[in-house]
Amino acid sequence: MTTQPLKLSSKAEYLSFVDQFDTFMFDCDGVLWHDESLVPGAVQVLEHLRALKKKIIFVTNNATKSRKNYKKKFDRLGVQAEVDEVFGSAYASAVYISSVLQLPKDEKVYVIGQAGLEEELDEEGIQHIGGTVRGHPLSPPTILLNFKARIYFQDPADKTFDAFDITKFERDPKVAVVLAGLDTAINYTKLAKAMQYLTQNPGCRFIATNEDSTYPVGGGQFLPGAGSISAPLRYITKTDPVSIGKPNQAMMDTIKAKHHFDPKKTVMIGDRLDTDIIFGNKGGCSTLLVLTGVAKEADLRPEANPPVLPDFIVNSLGDLAVLKN
Repeated sequence: MTTQPLKLSSKAEYLSFVDQFDTFMFDCDGVLWHDESLVPGAVQVLEHLRALKKKIIFVTNNATKSRKNYKKKFDRLGVQAEVDEVFGSAYASAVYISSVLQLPKDEKVYVIGQAGLEEELDEEGIQHIGGTVRGHPLSPPTILLNFKARIYFQDPADKTFDAFDITKFERDPKVAVVLAGLDTAINYTKLAKAMQYLTQNPGCRFIATNEDSTYPVGGGQFLPGAGSISAPLRYITKTDPVSIGKPNQAMMDTIKAKHHFDPKKTVMIGDRLDTDIIFGNKGGCSTLLVLTGVAKEADLRPEANPPVLPDFIVNSLGDLAVLKN
């Protein structure tokens, strides 16, 4: 742990900081943008790093979007990014299930989450139920969706506020994993079904895309994060999930499988101490905390008992845009 973070505030300090590293890992929410609003100067900083031939990797715990849909967001906001540079917890979770658990092709995942999570499971050839959509033409359709030329009908069975009737629930014996991510339509029915699979299907695994308690939405406001969605299941089952996203090693292993980099010449840039900064430190990288998201300077004081300290602090990533001038 760094005993005294260096707060960067001058052009000379920014220049020295950039010169130290070959690879720059960025969290997204709270670092590059808030929802659909870019952090001022962030694009210019990324452009400057690319001009210097620095390797750029985007590492996000947001599991609501697939890498391809994240690329669309980057494009929409005018941020240069390639699909292979984007590592989300949805992608890492799918890779973990297919490559680490080596889930048999005839077994399934019950999803609490959104379309991005399902898209990444599809990319890995993993069967899934629950979530937001189901690829079954007999499901009562409300909205027709098309992912990767697959036709899906939105299944309203889980998207209900009606009381859950366990006598009418047909548990699928092929469900071997419950995967919980951020789900903005979470309800009692989804939690009840997940509970049945975790407690009644022998050997069913419990996986969380990440355990962020909140996420920033701009204007200094926050909403419940994916960790808040999986928390009831932890309480119900008295079982901790395998968490894939930052700060866990599974995410770092996924990145290392695709990119070769020297951790000693790498910096992780984020806005949360309990995910981004711990993630960088555990991976042997240096860390930079920006103050445009969750963590504030007061959180670094001894009386706040911070879980970890960054190596560097900056008010905003955009402050480094002076280097492009």
